[in-house]
Amino acid sequence: MLIRLDPGSTEPLFAQIAAGVRAAVAAGEVRPGDRLPPARELAESLDVNMHTVLRAYAALRDEGLVDMRRRRGVIVQAGGDARAQLLAAARALVEESRRQGLTRAEAQQLIEEVW
Repeated sequence: MLIRLDPGSTEPLFAQIAAGVRAAVAAGEVRPGDRLPPARELAESLDVNMHTVLRAYAALRDEGLVDMRRRRGVIVQAGGDARAQLLAAARALVEESRRQGLTRAEAQQLIEEVW
């Protein structure tokens, strides 16, 4: 699993790490049941603070993509890959809506029309 960080981005580092994990799951590089690298190890490889990685892992846990257990590590959840794909699509929609100058209400209206 390769995660790239852009230090010049306005997106926080923890969000970039979480996005990298989501992308790896969506691409099938990481599958349900796989363990993610320990936070300390990933932090060292990315040259970031361990708490930055832990914050990313916590965000992924809150989304239901991973399970965090003491002594077991961080494990990708079954069914989380579909959720990761939906979240990635939703983020892309929001980003494109902002790029095109739509308001939140206008973007929500478009979704309602499709729904």
